Amino acid sequence: MAKRDYYETLGIAKNATEDEIKKAYRRLAMKHHPDRNPDAGSEAKFKEAKEAYEMLSDADKRAAYDRYGHAGVDPNSGAGAAGMGGFAEAFGDIFGDIFGGQGGQQRARGGPQVFRGADLRYAMDITLEQAFAGHETQIKIPTWDACDTCKGSGAKPGTKPTTCPTCSGTGTVRMQQGFFSIQQACGRCHGTGKIIPEPCVTCEGVGKIKSTKTLEVKIPAGIDDGMRIRSSGNGEPGVNGGPNGDLYVEIRIKQHAMFQRDGDDLHCEMPISFAVAALGGELEIPTLSGSAAISIPEGTQSGKTFRLRGKGIKGVRAGYPGDLYCHVAVETPVRLTEHQKKLLKEFDASTKEGGAKHSPQTKGWAEKVKDFFA
Repeated sequence: MAKRDYYETLGIAKNATEDEIKKAYRRLAMKHHPDRNPDAGSEAKFKEAKEAYEMLSDADKRAAYDRYGHAGVDPNSGAGAAGMGGFAEAFGDIFGDIFGGQGGQQRARGGPQVFRGADLRYAMDITLEQAFAGHETQIKIPTWDACDTCKGSGAKPGTKPTTCPTCSGTGTVRMQQGFFSIQQACGRCHGTGKIIPEPCVTCEGVGKIKSTKTLEVKIPAGIDDGMRIRSSGNGEPGVNGGPNGDLYVEIRIKQHAMFQRDGDDLHCEMPISFAVAALGGELEIPTLSGSAAISIPEGTQSGKTFRLRGKGIKGVRAGYPGDLYCHVAVETPVRLTEHQKKLLKEFDASTKEGGAKHSPQTKGWAEKVKDFFA
C-alpha cells in the first residue's frame, strides 16, 4: 500500500513552519499513542505520524522529500543524533505529558527537573436514585499548604536553601556508560537543584504541611457503577513548579432493595398472588420516576416478564432512557387454616376433573416423563 503524503498525514500545508509541524505532531501523538488510546488502529496512526514528523522536522530530509517525494528519503538513514534533534525534542516533550501522572518528568533548559504531581483516587458510594437523577455533594481530600513557619522554603527561619554542589543547581547529573551518556535526577537534591542545610522543624524541610480541603462534586444523571469523574488539578502538587495531578472520583452504586441495573435497563421481581395470576387484574408498581400500572392477564404464569418502555435509566451518553423489566413470581400461600386447605383441595379436584385444559404445562410435563421412561 502506497504511503500517504507526509503533509497530509500531519494535516498541514506544504509551506508549514517548523513550529506548525511540531504542534501538528504533538496533537496526533497525544491522540493516537497506544498508552492513551487503546482503539484498534491507533498504534498504526501513531507510527505514521511519527515517521512523517521525523522526515519533515529535518531540513535536509524535507528538502529531498519536497523534490522527489518518498523516493527522495531513506527511512533507514539519519537515525543519529544530528538527524533526530528536532524529533527527539518534541518526542521528549510529548511523553513528559503522557506519562506525567505515572512519575514522568520534564526539565526546563538550565533548570531543575520538573515533576507532575501524582493522581488521586476517591471512591464514592451513591444510591441508585442518586445515579438516576444526578447528585451534588461535598468531599474532603488531602492537600498540601505552604508551611507558615518557613513560608514554603523548607529552610529554618533565618537561613536559606543553597545550590546543590553535586549538580550545580541543575537537578540532574550525567553518568557515562560506555559510549552512552545517561542523564538522571541528582541523588543528593532529588532533582530540586537545592539543598537545605538547616531544615524547618515544622515541615521537616518539605516546605508544605499536609491538610484537607473540601470539593464540590457534581454527579451527572445516568452515571453507572465503575465510572469515574475527573477533577483536573486536584491531585497531589507537582515538584519544582510542575503541574498538579488530577483527582478521579470513582462511582460505586449501592445495592438497591428492589431494582437491579443492567446498563440503562432496570429489572425487578414482582410477586403476585395465586388468585391474581389465575383471574388477572391490575397491579401498581413503583419506578424511579414515579409509579406505573401493569395489567395482569388471566392465567399468567410465574416467570412471565412485563416490559415498561422508557422506565429505566437514561445513561450519561444515551439519547433515550432504558426500559424496566418486571418478572412475575407467583407466590405460594403459606400458613393456611384448615378451612383454606379444604377449599384448595376442592379446587384442585375440580381442576383435575376439567382435564388438561386447566393445566396445559402439567400435561406437557407428564408426556415428557412418559416418553423419557418409555
